[in-house]
Amino acid sequence: QVQLVESGGGLVQAGGSLRLSCAASGRTCSTYEMGWFRQAPGKEREFVAAVRRNNVNTYYAEYVKGRIPISRDNAKNTVYLQMNMLKPEDTAVYYCAARTTQCIGLGCDSQTAYDYWGQGPQVTVSS
Repeated sequence: QVQLVESGGGLVQAGGSLRLSCAASGRTCSTYEMGWFRQAPGKEREFVAAVRRNNVNTYYAEYVKGRIPISRDNAKNTVYLQMNMLKPEDTAVYYCAARTTQCIGLGCDSQTAYDYWGQGPQVTVSS
């Protein structure tokens, strides 16, 4: 019902910036919340950030708060992850995700709370 196509990613030096985009198609009105996860080799997929459709309520992992803001443009059905002050430890595959229902309480930053996923492009930060 919802398809997520990511763009961006690539190689950047430490301290640089990179913007990821995720365009949703299909029944986009059902994407109540969209977010980003990342997964480094040999590690579990972890939450990065999320934003509700109102583009007001945002949620961030502590390691990116104030450094990597998330935003969305409902007119373009696109969510963005503006990655600034990148560090080598930010190197990972970044996955766009969306869920169709509201989530409250604990566990909302878990993979199981999301219904749709993008293809996950690679982001590499060199030292």
